[in-house]
Amino acid sequence: MKIAVIGTGYVGLVTGTCFAETGNTVLCIDVDQEKLNKLKAGIITIYEPGLELIFSRNIKEKRLLFSDSLKEAVDFAEIIFLALPTPPMEDGSADLQYVLNVAKEIAGYMKSYKVIVNKSTVPVGTADKVTEIIKSITNVPFDVASNPEFLREGSAVEDFMKPERVVVGTSSEKVKELMDILYAPYLRSGNPLIYMDVRSSELTKYASNAFLATKISFMNEMAQLCEIVGGNIDLIRKGMGTDSRIGNRFLFPGVGYGGSCFPKDVKALIHTSHEHGYNFKILEAVEKVNTIQKSHIVKKIVKYFGDLKQKQLALWGLAFKPNTDDIREAPSLVIINELLSLGAKIVAFDPVAIESYKKYYPHLPIQYTDNQYDALINSDALVIVTEWNEFRTPDYSLIKSSLKNPVIFDGRNILDTHILKKYGFYYESIGKPTIKPQ
Repeated sequence: MKIAVIGTGYVGLVTGTCFAETGNTVLCIDVDQEKLNKLKAGIITIYEPGLELIFSRNIKEKRLLFSDSLKEAVDFAEIIFLALPTPPMEDGSADLQYVLNVAKEIAGYMKSYKVIVNKSTVPVGTADKVTEIIKSITNVPFDVASNPEFLREGSAVEDFMKPERVVVGTSSEKVKELMDILYAPYLRSGNPLIYMDVRSSELTKYASNAFLATKISFMNEMAQLCEIVGGNIDLIRKGMGTDSRIGNRFLFPGVGYGGSCFPKDVKALIHTSHEHGYNFKILEAVEKVNTIQKSHIVKKIVKYFGDLKQKQLALWGLAFKPNTDDIREAPSLVIINELLSLGAKIVAFDPVAIESYKKYYPHLPIQYTDNQYDALINSDALVIVTEWNEFRTPDYSLIKSSLKNPVIFDGRNILDTHILKKYGFYYESIGKPTIKPQ
C-alpha cells in the first residue's frame, strides 16, 4: 500500500518506519528542513531502541521516503495519517492548529478518494472538525478515521509490530476494508482490530492513559501513607499485583509521572469534561498528587541536610523514563529547579538525555558527566530520578568511596536494601523504611 505520514516526530517516525517494515511504501512529510536532511541521509532523529535498524533497512530499500511537499503526499497516497503535535495550551486543552491547518491544505490538493486518519492524540470531536473543514473546500470523496497510537517510549517498535490491540474509529466499510489489509501483518497472533465509532475511539486513548496515570498516583499516595505509618510499599505492591483484577503493572511508586502523554492527556480530558459541564474529580486529584510527588524527594533531602547551600548532589537520570531521551514533563526538571533554588550544586548523568537537557534548558547551571560514577566525586549524596537498568546493580563499593557521605535518595526504589545495609549506607526511598548505618 502507499501511505503518507504527516509529521516525523516520535509517533510519525515510528509509525512510518513500522508501516514500511511490512512492505508498504511510506512517504513521510515534515516542514523542518534540517530534520528532513538528516532523515534523507539515513540519520535517525529520535532515540528509540530497535528503531534505527529497521529505519536504515527501509531507507535502503526505498520503502521509506521523506519530503516537505504535502501536495506530493496527497497525490501519492490513498491513506494519509496525521501524526502532528497537539501540545497543551495554558488551560489544558489540546492545541489543534497543526491538525486543522494540515486538513485544510490536504483538501485543497485532493483529486481522488482519500482516507485521512488521525494518529495524533486528539480530543473528542476532532474528526468531526476535520470532516467539516475538508467538506467546506472540496467535493472529492473522502473519509476521516481515528486510529489512536498506544506506543510506549522505550518499547515503541515492539508495541507497533506486535500490538495488544488496534483501535479504529470509523463508520465506513471502505475504511474498514483498507485497515483490515493494512494491519493484518501486525495481528497474526490473533490480537484484535477493534472498530468503533469515531468519538469513542478518540476517547479511548485518553481514557487508557488517564487510567494508568491514576494507578501511578494512587500508589504514590499509598507510599506517602506507608512512610507515615511504617508500611513497606514494595510488599504492598506485590500483595496487590497478584490480584488479577488489579494486575502488577503501573504499581511502582516514584517521583511522579512525566513524558509527552500522561500529563498532557490527563489535562486534556479534564478540560474536555469542563467544556461539557462535568467535573472529573478523580483526574483532578490525580494531577494534584502527581505535582506534589515530584517535590517529595526534595523534602527528604532538605530534612536530612537542612541547609543545601554548600551541598553538591549527584543526580542519576534526566529522562522521564528509561530507554528514551524524552524530557517533556520530566520529574527531574522540577527536582533540579527546586534543589538549585535552595542553593545546591547539581552534577547530573543520564545515558541518553543529557543532550536534550542542554538543548532545551541551556540556562540551567548544572554540570554533566559522561560517566555515572564521575557524578559522585565530591558529591554529598546520590539522588536517583530515572530507573535506567544500569543504575539497578551499581558498584556499591565505588559509590561509597566516591561520595563524601554514604547517602542515597532513591526516587525509583531500584536499589537492593540488603546490600545497602551491608555497606552502611543511609538510604531513603519512596514508601519504604529508611535504612540507617549501624
